[in-house]
Amino acid sequence: METMRRGYNPYTLPRWLRTTRAICAQFVVPFCVFQGIRTILIPTTFDVLLLTIFILIALAIKFEFI
Repeated sequence: METMRRGYNPYTLPRWLRTTRAICAQFVVPFCVFQGIRTILIPTTFDVLLLTIFILIALAIKFEFI
């Protein structure tokens, strides 16, 4: 028997999680810009991985995966 996935509703999340998500949504784009500039100037493996993580978090928030 297949279960159907309900649509994403952010109001069903606990208040602390909604607050954390809102704070991350505000700060992830400036962190991406800063990390992108840093990666262009001093490209290390850590900088590239960190930039990738920030971009994935930004996309997840944008498309409401988290």
